[in-house]
Amino acid sequence: MDEERALYIVRAGEAGAIERVLRDYSDKHRATFKFESTDEDKRKRLCEGIFKVLVKDVPTTCQVSCLEVLRILSRDKKILVPVTTKENMQILLKLAKLHESDDSLEKVSEFPVIVESLKCLCNIVFNSQMAQQLSLELNLAAKLCNLLRKCKDRKFINDIKCFDLRLLFLLSLLHTDIRSQLRYELQGLPLLTQILESAFSIKWTDEYESAIDHNGPPLSPQETDCAIEALKALFNVTVDSWKVHKESDSHQFRVMAAVLRHCLLIVGPTEDKTEELHSNAVNLLSNVPVSCLDVLICPLTHGETPQEAATLDELPGDKTTEKDTALKSNTMVYNGMNMEAVHVLLSFMEKRIDKGSSYREGLTPVLSLLTECSRAHRNIRKFLKDQVLPPLRDVTNRPEVGSTVRNKLVRLMTHVDLGVKQIAAEFLFVLCKERVDSLLKYTGYGNAAGLLAARGLLAGGRGDNWYSEDEDTDTEEYKNAKPKEELLKPMGLKPDGTITPLEEALSQYSVIEETSSDTD
Repeated sequence: MDEERALYIVRAGEAGAIERVLRDYSDKHRATFKFESTDEDKRKRLCEGIFKVLVKDVPTTCQVSCLEVLRILSRDKKILVPVTTKENMQILLKLAKLHESDDSLEKVSEFPVIVESLKCLCNIVFNSQMAQQLSLELNLAAKLCNLLRKCKDRKFINDIKCFDLRLLFLLSLLHTDIRSQLRYELQGLPLLTQILESAFSIKWTDEYESAIDHNGPPLSPQETDCAIEALKALFNVTVDSWKVHKESDSHQFRVMAAVLRHCLLIVGPTEDKTEELHSNAVNLLSNVPVSCLDVLICPLTHGETPQEAATLDELPGDKTTEKDTALKSNTMVYNGMNMEAVHVLLSFMEKRIDKGSSYREGLTPVLSLLTECSRAHRNIRKFLKDQVLPPLRDVTNRPEVGSTVRNKLVRLMTHVDLGVKQIAAEFLFVLCKERVDSLLKYTGYGNAAGLLAARGLLAGGRGDNWYSEDEDTDTEEYKNAKPKEELLKPMGLKPDGTITPLEEALSQYSVIEETSSDTD
């Protein structure tokens, strides 16, 4: 009945009546996402009627009411087939200021129409394959970038930017060709990075360093949503960058990484929004070539000295009061470098572990990022080693028992998800400079066996990557307990079925293999 009444007024009524009936329909169905199949034909005809109204000279308020109902109806995939035409798409593009003219965004009264048109386009493109094809034909990605350029530095139109970016994200998600177009033809990387700079109000103090106000207000909800959409779109644009990138791109990637560092050091309006913001920043950092991630850390800023900052590399491990004070400091310094962003990543990782679910989607991206950063950048590895694998003092409990970050990661080394346990073990192995003896010291043989077997290192040794030869000193507690470890040795089966130390078992199998190769 709602559709019949609305359709009758839309076809025959004047603008005021159309606005009223559609506003009533919108209020009633605002939260409707499932529709009765019996009314499907009526909804199709109502969509067609709304498009006919939208081409007429009707007041802005009437246009908004039409678009609100169209947005609701476009949640139903079935009704979009007959109404998704090139003509109707062009109507929405014009209302969203995505047509070819160079109109500036000066009329504030038009902003609600632009926003609602973009929302409709988001639904229609997401739910209709025909709309996705028409988006390519109409060069929608280029039009969206053009609109972004008109409003990138104007904060009072955040809603327009937000839904423009969401539509850009959808297009780049659904079409690999659009990702390439955005990256190279439309200069999407610098454009979207500038959108993030604007959302965060970044003030540069050096080429790749921004000013951080730790006492400043959190991002507004609108700024946060805008930034999240930009991060998601940038992820699609750069998804293959870690594989192939030109040396000339390094500057742009470093700028983006510096913006992401700033992102990690600010907060959103709520804890959940902050986590969502940081999660998308982590995903995007995973696309940055690892050689460009050096900007995540930076030397102390001008006017700041190591004595004024929390210098973690000078903190005695047993003086917890000093260490606690340092962890609360605004600036975390290691080896003369500001490590705030890396510490945020580490804290983010630990929170994801504590959640206890969705490890593959929620935990592996940040673990992979920290692993690659540690492998490529010595200062990051040494800082993380101090935080995750501090000098070993508790030698009475098993490595997986306890509440430290090390204990949590060691437990993950035997997780049922193969991908999760592999990346957790890899991270700890890299922190140990891929030395088997060091890994066993912190994790125990049983927990490390899977990684060592996969690497062919069950008998000891080290991995393929080279690391600096800095010292890994043992605590007195560990030195006293180390001789007792000889009670636990890797074992294997001899050819006769008896158990023997692994090295001896392997050597006997080698002798048998050599003997058998000499016989016919």
